[in-house]
Amino acid sequence: MTLTNVLSTLPADPRIVVSGNHATPWHVLGLVDTELDSYRLWALNGQHGLPDRPGVELETSFVGPGQRRSARLRYVPCRLSMVPSLFHSTQPPDLVLVHTTEPRNGYVSLGVEVNVIPAAIEAARARGGQVVAQVNRQMPWTGGAALVRVDQIDLMIPADGPLPTAPPGGIDDDYALIGARVADRVSDGSCLQAGIGAVPDASMRGLVGRRGLQIWTEMFSDSVLALELAGALDQAVPIRSSFLFGSAELLEWVDGNERIEMLRTEVSNDPARIAANPQMTSINTALQVDLFGQANASRISARIHSGFGGQTDFIVGALHSQGGQALIALKSWHPKADCSTIVPLVDEPVTSFQMSAVVTEHGVAQVFGHDQREQARALIEQAAHPSVREELWEEAAGLGLA
Repeated sequence: MTLTNVLSTLPADPRIVVSGNHATPWHVLGLVDTELDSYRLWALNGQHGLPDRPGVELETSFVGPGQRRSARLRYVPCRLSMVPSLFHSTQPPDLVLVHTTEPRNGYVSLGVEVNVIPAAIEAARARGGQVVAQVNRQMPWTGGAALVRVDQIDLMIPADGPLPTAPPGGIDDDYALIGARVADRVSDGSCLQAGIGAVPDASMRGLVGRRGLQIWTEMFSDSVLALELAGALDQAVPIRSSFLFGSAELLEWVDGNERIEMLRTEVSNDPARIAANPQMTSINTALQVDLFGQANASRISARIHSGFGGQTDFIVGALHSQGGQALIALKSWHPKADCSTIVPLVDEPVTSFQMSAVVTEHGVAQVFGHDQREQARALIEQAAHPSVREELWEEAAGLGLA
């Protein structure tokens, strides 16, 4: 079978689901784009380089830099844990393009990106769709839900090449202080999840002195490797995640590492499964937090910037965990927008709310379990930048919070 044969079976204006984040099979996607005049391209956190031209609709539930601001973007709001259900209902795929290792003993591995891909494969095959794999000898081999039987793939196209790696990230004094404040709240034996960004990464690195830590997360990067090398992780418990992105050293470490157990999104982001972990600590960030404890982590000036992602899943799961906590960690002042990140009332759709605490370089504001006036007082006095506290108090009075 050839790619032309595969594409000839597709209906008009097919929906094509492709591995997203940093595992996009660029070679195969380019071949498909050359062959098809029009199609719908569904990618999670699509990176720069996605086809963005007349005839292509960009679909996603989490917007990446290759989709952001596109006139052809169709954003479908959805918690990440629920995205797999879309493939069996309103967003059925006709073709799935994946990026894999070479076959071993009848299987290939999805490597660094499992996420929603197993659900997409199952949904496509259930309705007679096709699966095409770009086979790359440089893709790290990971286990768990990353393993796909060879007989589930209709066509394999060899195309070797290095995977993208993350540039070294600097942790400035404010990030380091936030990380230290988060670390003060995390005890030995806790289970950790950290979102994407410098603040969660700094928070994880602040925990190298802990012992017996566990990892149950949506994604991980080099901060988890730092915990492993420091002896902070429980060696008897697998490191569980749905995708990963980091340095070349991280990719080498995960290759064939039996400690790494890759999970499907329906599992990794299931609030009930998250809650079953001991002392589950969720560490995420936001663009804004308001005096009602509502966080906006997805929109800027009413334009979608990212999406719900897994933040809501992990906040709910962590709050239901025995001894768990859900933290929003962020700088009190947005360096690019030059404005306070603690605001009177978010003017964008809310991504999450009712976290345990908000952590900035200025302190820790307890939120959960306190009345709304106490929450507002803590956010103003413990988390907000000193230069805006007087203004926040004035706004709090107008909102009935003072």
